[in-house]
Amino acid sequence: MNNNSNISHGEDDQRKKESLDSRFNQTLRNVQGLLKGRSIPGKVLLTRRPDPLDDSGFQRSPSYQRSFSQNDAGTSDDMDKSMEGGNTNNSASHTTVNKLRSSTSNIENVSKEVPKSAVGARATDSARVMKFTKELSGQMVILERLRELAWSGVPPYMRPNVWRLLLGYAPPNSDRREGVLRRKRLEYLDCVAQFYDIPDTERSDDEINMLRQIAVDCPRTVPDVAFFQQAQVQKSLERILYTWAIRHPASGYVQGINDLVTPFLVVFLSEYLEGSIDSWSISDLSSENISNIEADCYWCLSKLLDGMQDHYTFAQPGIQRLVFKLKELVRRIDEPVSKHMEDQGLEFLQFAFRWFNCLLIREIPFHLVTRLWDTYLAEGDALPDFLVYISASFLLTWSDKLQKLDFQELVMFLQHLPTHNWTYQELEMVLSTAYMWHSMFNSSPSHLAS
Repeated sequence: MNNNSNISHGEDDQRKKESLDSRFNQTLRNVQGLLKGRSIPGKVLLTRRPDPLDDSGFQRSPSYQRSFSQNDAGTSDDMDKSMEGGNTNNSASHTTVNKLRSSTSNIENVSKEVPKSAVGARATDSARVMKFTKELSGQMVILERLRELAWSGVPPYMRPNVWRLLLGYAPPNSDRREGVLRRKRLEYLDCVAQFYDIPDTERSDDEINMLRQIAVDCPRTVPDVAFFQQAQVQKSLERILYTWAIRHPASGYVQGINDLVTPFLVVFLSEYLEGSIDSWSISDLSSENISNIEADCYWCLSKLLDGMQDHYTFAQPGIQRLVFKLKELVRRIDEPVSKHMEDQGLEFLQFAFRWFNCLLIREIPFHLVTRLWDTYLAEGDALPDFLVYISASFLLTWSDKLQKLDFQELVMFLQHLPTHNWTYQELEMVLSTAYMWHSMFNSSPSHLAS
């Protein structure tokens, strides 16, 4: 009797396992299918097959409830309401599924009515601006709520304050904020006086070589944006980078960190300069304002890199680890691309190392970088992990194209990706797909195992 019962239970377990495997494989096929519809915004992609995602059995709750972004332009009220529920894992799970479903009924209208150039309007629509205003105007900012909002894009004029808060540079308590910023800016000035404003005779040989390397790299930073070619801008970059490197001897200066300063510099300059970056001149600012901007860049860079220190230490093991994870993720999501790249002898390190080293800054138009960094900073300590999913989504944007190229063509294509005409729409598609894959795979790492 017991034997029969055990056999029956065994058969039930086997059937459940087969059912789960079947659902997983079906979901995986759906994901691969999503990659084919590249002319459709990312939000539309996520709503094409909601049911298998709902049934797949994967945990849907990231550490907080992210919201989709600019592609939601026609459904922002529904989406914002869905985020105001509780914070339990169950609630987060239902929120994600509801987000996937919420725009199904009117998505065709959205894709027809929202012009490509206006897809970025999501961050500045009145309902979201009111939510940001409410979060920022209280005596104590609730950072988790601010992260939820910022993930989908921050109104440009609010970015400086939001970024300082998300990075923990400015305290959430408004009463302390001004005093803390004043103190940290003075501390930066002291560091510059102590480490930068000294003759070379007081530097070691290593420090002299490091300063020379920084001086060589600064003119190469974002070379296609004329603003960064101004001598005073390059001098500010040099001061920030050298001071940071001296204060962080475990890594020192590593090429690529110069790129990471640029989003901070643009955002904090925007508090003082109006109009397009093409018309900016840093010489219009007082020395005190320049010093404050540099200090904010320095401290925010420090906060950002504190969460990924081993990305820039000797041999950069953190980046190598992310490249390996990216290879495994691509293999699981899009096996034909993975196999073709392997057959051609292309190593992921050959192209993805730069992606992780510079956080994709060199791969997309510079005017999109600050929007991408809204999501980066909203991720907080989870950023390195989420970067893998963003990079996979970015790479597989060209899934069909990649499978037709030989080794030499692959190398050339991946080093000069056709993103120069990208708008917010393409970036949002990358982020939306990354969000979906993170929801599916990150809580089920065994699915990525060989």
